[in-house]
Amino acid sequence: MGNRRLFWRIVDKIESLINQGEFSAGSRLPPERELAEMFDVSRPTIREAIIALEVRGRVEVKTGSGVYVVEQKNASIKSKEISAFELTQARALIEGEIAALAAQSITEEELEQLNKTLIAMEKGLYVEQADREFHEIIARATRNKALEFAVSNLWDLRLTNPQIVADYGSVCKNNNECVMDEHTAIYTALKSHDANAARSAMHKHFNRLINALFDAVESRALEEIKRKNDEKRGLYSLDGLVNKSAH
Repeated sequence: MGNRRLFWRIVDKIESLINQGEFSAGSRLPPERELAEMFDVSRPTIREAIIALEVRGRVEVKTGSGVYVVEQKNASIKSKEISAFELTQARALIEGEIAALAAQSITEEELEQLNKTLIAMEKGLYVEQADREFHEIIARATRNKALEFAVSNLWDLRLTNPQIVADYGSVCKNNNECVMDEHTAIYTALKSHDANAARSAMHKHFNRLINALFDAVESRALEEIKRKNDEKRGLYSLDGLVNKSAH
């Protein structure tokens, strides 16, 4: 893998950690040496990634002090009204066609990269980062920069919209086995260069997710109804009076 491709992957990983709050706004990034060890790359690769992050406005390099995360003041103002259901439907529609297109042009090197993300997810290593990388590798395989940009933006929305983060968190924690099976099916279709199977596998992946979101919403609604009923029962119940009169 060329150094240019490698440092962009490091950029994506650091941005993902920033979006997740691992590196919060105003905080200083770990030293260059620690970042190189964290991502198992050379220090020059980290320097290139930091330059790219600075150009993107994600970090600020302060000479003699370090590299600091820049606060994104207007990053999610327009995204706050987007629901997890809308995001998931958009991802299904866009990434289904991306998978079909990628099936025709994906390389052996990209398939190997996909397989590495599957191994990482199976071992429970940086699962969310591996998940994002899986989808972004497929987008890159289309050879269409606009589609790459779309997938990257959808992931940023997935990681920065507080309600979407909460909703996805409620359904993704205990579904790693399902995610593994779905990602493996997508990978198998891509490896076979079967566009229809790749599209179908991607749609099945997101269909399961959106149904899980509906189940989670229903569960929360039922819990809220029970909580309110319990409050009313405590307020209006005659059990205390009945018990007293019985004595």
